[in-house]
Amino acid sequence: MQFHEFLGQVQNRAKLDSPDAAMLATRATLNTLAERLSGNEPANLAAQLPGEIGNHLKTGTAGKGERFNVDDFIARVSKREGVPENQATHHAQVVMGVLNEAVSTGEMADVQGQLPEDYALLFRREWA
Repeated sequence: MQFHEFLGQVQNRAKLDSPDAAMLATRATLNTLAERLSGNEPANLAAQLPGEIGNHLKTGTAGKGERFNVDDFIARVSKREGVPENQATHHAQVVMGVLNEAVSTGEMADVQGQLPEDYALLFRREWA
């Protein structure tokens, strides 16, 4: 999936008013995901994405495997994106859905394998 296609899908599904808003939602979600994943998983995931998207998985704390639950994940996305938590939840679900389509099934299985069960909330298709 190409950069503009990824952002276009996020913008369309989340009903955002601009590509900049889609980028903000994507960056907030992927920065937070990078903090939660451990080892090389953020880099492995980034390798399957367009550079402009994958770079958001290469934060200073990427791969540290910081332990926090899905509520804390949403709170971090909300703060980074500057939106209420209900919107952050929806945006994170959309980003994760597009991510799921952009990378291999095996890579997404690796990502989900590192997340506790409560993170299933992020993989619901709320935009459909």
